[in-house]
Amino acid sequence: MKIYRVRDEQHQIRLTTSDNGKDFFALSGDPYYGDRRITNERVIPNALLAPVEPSAIYCIGLNYRAHAEETKAAIPEQPVVFLKAPTAVQDPGAPIELPRSLRSDRVDYECELAVVIGYQCKNVKREDALKYVIGYTAANDVSARDWQIKWSGGQWCRAKTFDTFCPLGPCLVTPDEISNPNDLAISTRLNGQTMQSSRTNDMIFDVATLIEFLSGSTTLAPRTVILTGTPSGVGMSRDPKVYLQPGDKVEVEIEKIGTLANPVVEEPA
Repeated sequence: MKIYRVRDEQHQIRLTTSDNGKDFFALSGDPYYGDRRITNERVIPNALLAPVEPSAIYCIGLNYRAHAEETKAAIPEQPVVFLKAPTAVQDPGAPIELPRSLRSDRVDYECELAVVIGYQCKNVKREDALKYVIGYTAANDVSARDWQIKWSGGQWCRAKTFDTFCPLGPCLVTPDEISNPNDLAISTRLNGQTMQSSRTNDMIFDVATLIEFLSGSTTLAPRTVILTGTPSGVGMSRDPKVYLQPGDKVEVEIEKIGTLANPVVEEPA
């Protein structure tokens, strides 16, 4: 099932489902945990919202072989982990804001498969890992490359966690519709031009391995979101380099999930 979190015409937040992304019907019960029933109540969305409100956002760097190669980085022996603040989440269709107070002129796109943990877990074995997943969505790991490379002090969090730097959506797809998260087409389009195109089977560490690693000696709370890395084709690795500009439109598309689209604007004064 595709679960959409929307704001309706009365400004109430509703959980809905849709087969076509146009006709939305209310869900009853607890849609995230399997007690979900489709009602006959039609919901008219005023806006699509990020399909989950994360309790934490773990991100994996250099997790596609072709991306590691394009950045001339060694293949990591363990997953490379950094964090985004939950305040970085942005809704589908809402703008990515280019930082202006703490300025960046090198803001990049990164399409990623996002995994949502549904149950508190710790020290999960790889063979059991997918049992803790309640769904998958698309993400854009927006990154300020100047803050990541020049002014980072060796860490990536500042560059990755500006407001609006974690668009999620358009929906949460339940695991019964995605039996293998490591066999999905994934791509980014910038102003209609394909910039990234790959499959999730190019991951160095697959989804189950990432859950095993992140839960090692560490409690993962419900609604933990894991961004699983980006494929090759990012703007900083192109010649000439391509960075986001006001007026751009970025679209992240993942097979079986759909398209997450966001315009780009300057941060309001």
